Amino acid sequence: MLGHLSAAFALFPRCLPPLSSRTLSGACRLFRGMEPVIVRSLPGEPKLTISFFLNGSHKHMLRDQDEPLGKALARISSSTAKSLVKAKKTKKSRGEQPGEAAAVGDVTFSVHRNPPTFTTAELPLSLLSGFPVCPKLEVEFGNLQDSEFMWFKENPASTSPEDRPDLDSSWTQVGSLRVHVPSNQDIGCRLKLRCTPKEGERSGLAKDLVSVSAVEAGPGVCTFDNRHAYTAMEAAWPAVRVVSYNILADIYAQTELSKTVLYPYCAPYALELDYRQNLIKKELAGYNADIVCLQEVDKGVFSDSLSPALDAFGLDGVFRLKERQHEGLATFFRRSKFQLLSSHDIMLGEVLTSDPLHSELLQKISGNVALKEKVLRRSTSLQVTVLGDRIRTDRKLIVANTHLYWHPKGGNVRLVQVGVALQHLSHVIDTVAPGAPLLFCGDFNSMPDSGLFQLLSEGPVPEQHPDWSSSGPEESCCMELTSPFLPLLSACGQPAYTNYVGGFHGCLDYIFIQPESMKVEQVIPLPNHQEVTAYEALPSLAHPSDHIALVCDLLWTP
Repeated sequence: MLGHLSAAFALFPRCLPPLSSRTLSGACRLFRGMEPVIVRSLPGEPKLTISFFLNGSHKHMLRDQDEPLGKALARISSSTAKSLVKAKKTKKSRGEQPGEAAAVGDVTFSVHRNPPTFTTAELPLSLLSGFPVCPKLEVEFGNLQDSEFMWFKENPASTSPEDRPDLDSSWTQVGSLRVHVPSNQDIGCRLKLRCTPKEGERSGLAKDLVSVSAVEAGPGVCTFDNRHAYTAMEAAWPAVRVVSYNILADIYAQTELSKTVLYPYCAPYALELDYRQNLIKKELAGYNADIVCLQEVDKGVFSDSLSPALDAFGLDGVFRLKERQHEGLATFFRRSKFQLLSSHDIMLGEVLTSDPLHSELLQKISGNVALKEKVLRRSTSLQVTVLGDRIRTDRKLIVANTHLYWHPKGGNVRLVQVGVALQHLSHVIDTVAPGAPLLFCGDFNSMPDSGLFQLLSEGPVPEQHPDWSSSGPEESCCMELTSPFLPLLSACGQPAYTNYVGGFHGCLDYIFIQPESMKVEQVIPLPNHQEVTAYEALPSLAHPSDHIALVCDLLWTP
């Protein structure tokens, strides 16, 4: 929709229609223009916005949808005239010669109603050669999949803002995809992304993003590089590739305890969030997974880093923040294979007292006040996501993700927590998706000889099990605990360890499946011991977490 604003004002001096963006565009249709005016107008909203540049200044106006066009144009003209007078006075006070400034009537504008527009566009702070650079992008009235991207690296002669890096001659194009992987030849150079929002054939204004820092050298070989050889391609239908991974929350990695006691062997910069995020994004992208369950995900990491990055690789995600915490659980799924049907997340301690479904278990532990209070104080959550199969639309999948109580002597607490989780999952399946298979992932903080592993994979935990007294006689609780499910199968078996730190190593993480509903097609080998201990323990320069991701390919059974 094109037009000359001052001429439109002259054409309709008296009986002017209300200022809807359609009216403005129609009035301006008579004229062919050059400078863009962006009008944002949504049905039901009382206001619309008008944005344009004049004399190097950005004008942004918020006006009523039903305001007469003449009043709005008069306001634009008046505001611009005041800006020009102010600019002339400023130059005169500085002893400068005022130049010729354009008035609104001297400039030809093209009016664009609700064009595709980036509402968020940011590059990450840290750039490493060999690691994907995933911009954070959000678009309104457009589609990221339709948008266009051009990546440039800064020429060596133009390494500072004074060298006018906005000139095309200062940059060399190096890519044209949404995600760019810098090479070693890019080390020492900043990157620029020119992104154009689009929806089909409609285009919005391009936006240029220049990285704050230059590309730095990557760490070389990482613990997951050899694993990627098994996952170079997506799993072919009907196989489903699943990842479960505790990625180590930044709020835990950056404590003094972590730096001096838990991970003193790890270089401080390798514990920094920006550095670790580079490794995590490359690792996850290289698995080409269909379902990814993550634990210890910082709230900001989900929204600002992982969600934009994995979206670029075809995955959508949902997040569950722990109560009273800054980290939580995230479940991602490949949108070409699955769609989100519903979520049924709970805080385990809260529903133990509020949901009658757990009244029997609550009654059993109420005999020990100390144990009951410890369970209720925990903010441990269970994330439950119901997915629909896009290929077989009659098929659903229940994906559960959790991170249970961490303390080595907390086996009794974890038994109660998993008892609540299993009852809730059984209820969700019965009421929302009868017959749907269960995929239960997470950091269970439990070894294969624990009561929890026995409950999930073998059968009832007897009242004499030592885990009931794991935290001492004052919190002991003797009872039999049963599961509403037939024995589950640990899809990745019982590795020697999934957590390897200076003072401990053991298997704490699992992907549980129902063997009557799914079977294991492939387990991606874990890094070998030499790779894990190359820098003594985890995390390290070559591995972003103290845990190791579990990765397997599963098949639906007929």
